[in-house]
Amino acid sequence: MKWEEVRKIYPNKFVKLQILEFNFEENIKIIDEMSLIKVIDDNNNAARELFNCEVSTIVYHTANEKISVEFVQQLYFNKYKFRRRGDYND
Repeated sequence: MKWEEVRKIYPNKFVKLQILEFNFEENIKIIDEMSLIKVIDDNNNAARELFNCEVSTIVYHTANEKISVEFVQQLYFNKYKFRRRGDYND
């Protein structure tokens, strides 16, 4: 199913989708093909479903003209990892 079809059938709704086909443009995942898992009627349930999504699923609102996911790489450093012996006063 294409995003345009989903938007036409379920206007102004949150939908949970299974991602079937996608491509990358730099750090943006453009979703080409999807299948509908379920329609979600309220914001709280949409947030709950989004929080519990697996890697190949997404919750999106049909008011959006295009469907894509931006990937942001975040680096985490453990402040204790780079300390020298005796540098524990901060």
